[in-house]
Amino acid sequence: METSSPPPIQSREGFVHRIFRWLFRWRTIRRALIVFAGLFTLAALLVTEENWRCKRAWEKFKSEWEAKGERFDLASFIPKPVPVEQNFVATPFLAPLLDFQTVKGEVRLGDSNGIARVKSMSIGNASTGNWKAGKFCDLGAAQKLFRSDTNFPTPSQPQDPARDVLFALQKYDSVLAELRAASQRPFAVYSTHPGDDLPGMMEHYIVLKSLTRVIVLHSLAELEAGENEEALADVKLALHLGQSLQSELLLMSQLVRIALLNISLQPVWEGLAKHRWATAQLEELQNLLSSFQLLEDYGSTMRGERAFSNELMSHYIAGRFAGTSSEQQSFKLLRFLGPRGFYYQNQLVINRLHQQLTFPAVDAAAHRVYPEKCDTNALAAALGRHTPYNMFARMLFPAFQKTAVNFAATQTSFDQAVVACALERYRLANEKYPETLNALIPKFMDKLPNDVINGQPLHYKLANDGSFVLYSVGWNGKDDDGVVARKKGSVVDSEQGDWVWGVPLK
Repeated sequence: METSSPPPIQSREGFVHRIFRWLFRWRTIRRALIVFAGLFTLAALLVTEENWRCKRAWEKFKSEWEAKGERFDLASFIPKPVPVEQNFVATPFLAPLLDFQTVKGEVRLGDSNGIARVKSMSIGNASTGNWKAGKFCDLGAAQKLFRSDTNFPTPSQPQDPARDVLFALQKYDSVLAELRAASQRPFAVYSTHPGDDLPGMMEHYIVLKSLTRVIVLHSLAELEAGENEEALADVKLALHLGQSLQSELLLMSQLVRIALLNISLQPVWEGLAKHRWATAQLEELQNLLSSFQLLEDYGSTMRGERAFSNELMSHYIAGRFAGTSSEQQSFKLLRFLGPRGFYYQNQLVINRLHQQLTFPAVDAAAHRVYPEKCDTNALAAALGRHTPYNMFARMLFPAFQKTAVNFAATQTSFDQAVVACALERYRLANEKYPETLNALIPKFMDKLPNDVINGQPLHYKLANDGSFVLYSVGWNGKDDDGVVARKKGSVVDSEQGDWVWGVPLK
């Protein structure tokens, strides 16, 4: 039986040779080039059409909302330069904070000695208490700390804690006097280039927190020493430091401001709890604290943050990237791989979510905040499925949704402080607290603030020892009977439990 034999090696080599000759014939190459050119042209047309479509969608959205009064450009939110003599920050002690440049992400200080001097004003590890956790300042612990620290003057013989603390802090008296005088200036502007100067701005965040703690401890010691007018002057100065950040558009600045304002309420709370404030001082405090309407600042803060996002997107679209060289290379690669339409669509999603969720979360006119607008489920429903066009929004908005709770809790704290001042005035006049808050109207208050969470009156009840509990239902919207939630130790959980004025953690 005959078997077939494989084709000769010469035949196989001839076949490969023919294929090779066909592939590299000019006619074949020309056809391949035509096909590739067609595919490239088609891809370019698709990218061009997508860029046009996405840009048109963004510009249509922008023009519609601009017709309703919205502003999307960064220039609309940047603080304008002010005359030096009218700028609180231009006072000699703080002026070094204005003298810096940010070059390729690195801060270059103009007056490093001045910055060092500003940063040296500190109370170190001394605690100022925690009014939200119902904790008073331990002046005895501060006294021991200062007596063991050679950086602070100490009397030859120990005095009472308040007097010793004031003696130690007298090294800052001239600075405090300068800051009180400068606080009468009408403006406070740290930077007119917030995006470019962000690394440098971190310097004044740190300084302001340190200064606020010094002033608050000074005020607490004055209260304990019976120097109420001086203590009140320090409360005003501490609050002014927080308010000096009001005009800054970045969300980070406003969160620092909120933190400073909460620290500044410690002497107010302690003075009320210990019945240190006199009637005239209470009236002044009540008027001052009622002027803090943080919910009105929420909208401008989030619009400023949105404008900053739009500015970054415009840089990406134009191919301008900040940061380190490696970060710039990563962005350039993303810019090369992704069409401009990718950025336009992400920009559209971000701005649409602000209009849909962020801004409606707070109604300053009604003095209300709506936690349901900040719920993760609401965000998930608004975003829908994962796509390249909502990638940036998914990174940004979880942090944005935490903003409303900070504004709501701090506004509640100031509302409660105002009511607490009125309650103390009532007690001084009647030797007891009222049975209900309505008794404060109209002699001690024009009207009562509503709970920002549910729009109902704040909860108020008298304790058996004659004190009172004043509280909001808090972020969860549930009446927990005045119980404060905590995370670890004395750290208050702002998203659980009630927001309470005047009682320790339970």
